[in-house]
Amino acid sequence: MAEEMVDDGSGNFSSPGRKKSGRRLLILIAVPLLLLIAGGAGLYFSGVLDVLIGKHKDETAKADSTPPPPKEAIFYDGLPDMLVNLNTGGRKSSFLKIKISLQIEDKDVIPKLQAVQPRVIDTFQTYLRELRLEDLKGSAGLYRLREELLLRLNAAVSPAKVDDVLFQEMLVQ
Repeated sequence: MAEEMVDDGSGNFSSPGRKKSGRRLLILIAVPLLLLIAGGAGLYFSGVLDVLIGKHKDETAKADSTPPPPKEAIFYDGLPDMLVNLNTGGRKSSFLKIKISLQIEDKDVIPKLQAVQPRVIDTFQTYLRELRLEDLKGSAGLYRLREELLLRLNAAVSPAKVDDVLFQEMLVQ
């Protein structure tokens, strides 16, 4: 029948049933919305959403495609054997004999290497004479030596590029 109006003391009249229905409406909207958001986040972070959307198919298609064949490596053995004395700090003399081969991608680099070969040899010998016996110990020492020689070599033959420095022979005495 007629709904009863209640004065809440502030001069506003409201029905007691309205407060309950407002809370129910809030619960009926907020709880499913929160569950939907939480479920979507769970699907996203678990990776299931990517499969449902189809991103997973794109990634597997990229992974299944065969990579292009590697370019054929060309080796340049035109550098002479180098014999340098190492920095021993006044102790007994130690020598390093090294034969180096260079890996390049293109045969067009060979004439450029031959043109600057005296500069390359000078750069290598200057660096090698400052090495200590401790610098050449272990695989980490050889790796650092290879990286330093490659860095100096590419600076000397720039704009041409050498891919790798390979040690054919190395003797420390």
